[in-house]
This record gives sequence, C-alpha cells and structure tokens, in this order.
Amino acid sequence: MAAQAGLPELVAAAKPAVVAVGTFDPLASPRFNFIGTGFVVTDGRTLVTNAHVVPEETAAQGQLVLLVGGKRSASSPDTLPETRPLKLLQLDRTHDLALLQFGGEPLPVMALDASDGTREGQAVAFIGFPIGGLLGFSPVTHRASVSSITPIALPTPTARQLDAAAVARLRQGSFDILQLDGTAYPGNSGGPLFNIDNGQVVGVINMVLVKTSKESLLSNPSGITYAIPVRFVRELLGRR
Repeated sequence: MAAQAGLPELVAAAKPAVVAVGTFDPLASPRFNFIGTGFVVTDGRTLVTNAHVVPEETAAQGQLVLLVGGKRSASSPDTLPETRPLKLLQLDRTHDLALLQFGGEPLPVMALDASDGTREGQAVAFIGFPIGGLLGFSPVTHRASVSSITPIALPTPTARQLDAAAVARLRQGSFDILQLDGTAYPGNSGGPLFNIDNGQVVGVINMVLVKTSKESLLSNPSGITYAIPVRFVRELLGRR
C-alpha cells in the first residue's frame, strides 16, 4: 500500500484481505455459522485471527472455513460467496492468536508493521464484521485512536468481552495491550487494526469492554476496545 495513500484508498486495498471465519454445514440453515473476523498475511494463504475464534475441536474436524469476497443479497440471504476450508497451523492462547492456512488462489494480503512503534494517541482504524455478519458479509471500517498501552492478562479463551470488574482483576497482567477509543462489536474479534498513515497492521482486535452485561453491548456500548500488538503475530509466524 502506498505510504501517501489516504484512508479511503487504504480501506479499499485492505478489504479484500479481510474475511469472515466460521463453520459450514450444507444441511443446516443458515449453512454458514459466522464466528469472527480474520485477515490474510504473508503468502496470501495464511490467515490471522483470535484463538477464541478457533475452537480446537472444530478446526481438527475440518469444519472451519472462510468466506471469499461478496456479501449476502437481501433477496437471497442464504446465498453465500465462495468458502474455503481452513487448517490450523499455530495457536497462542496466551495472546489469543491463531494462524490458519487455506488453499486455492492466494488472496490479497495486509502488511504487518515491523517497527513496534505504535504510540498512545496514534490514529488507527479496524476492519471486521460487526454484529455477527447481520449487516452482510461485507467488511466494515471504524476509526479510532490508541488511547492507552497498558499491561493486561487475558481471561479464559472463551471470554469474548470484559466487564469493568474483570479489567480491574487483570491489571496485574503480563504483557502490553492496545486500548482503543473506538467501539468494536461482536464479530470484530480477529480483525486487523492498522495505521491510517500506511495501512500496516499494528494489532488484532481482541475484545470490547462491557459496562454492565454483554446483552447491553449494542444499545449501550462502552466505546473501549482492546487489540493484541502485532509483534505477537510476527512471533507466531516465526514458529512455522
């Protein structure tokens, strides 16, 4: 992506690399069960997402797939774009990250930031499928800024949101996480957080702070989201 491109150009370049992750059953309705967001890196056949998006038993059974391009038609909501099976490569439960592999023609990729220079106050954006794909499987972009870089320990792998009490308990954490002032929603998990100056990925959306209950997330969002710094993605890629 060109370093001088504006945000609209960066979003247009990034969207083909952002995919929906879920399970597929041709006999079910709907056939595609959306779980979270992922994005393509390196060779065009490697996918990054959150570990909590990838139930190990589901991946082991070969049921996990990604959707390639397109969005659902209002008149034919059960018509889906191309699906491709996903194979689990690496899992990092500590940092809630997963690497998966798929076949077929390579997809566009997003470049990873190599500087580890993300700073508080930096302008960023993130792309994903909020509200579990109910808006259609076309990536949605939100702007934000890095409001804090704070130490934290992640909760159990099944936790997709945090409440205020959980955040307070986790302040004694073991690694830094990016706190954003943008609002992510269920479905954004696993999506790329990127620098709006050059389009390079600086983090992976992980969870959203919930003020009361997760049922109130849509009607009363906290406006606080967390992302895993990209250095942990690079470390996971290095293990292959």
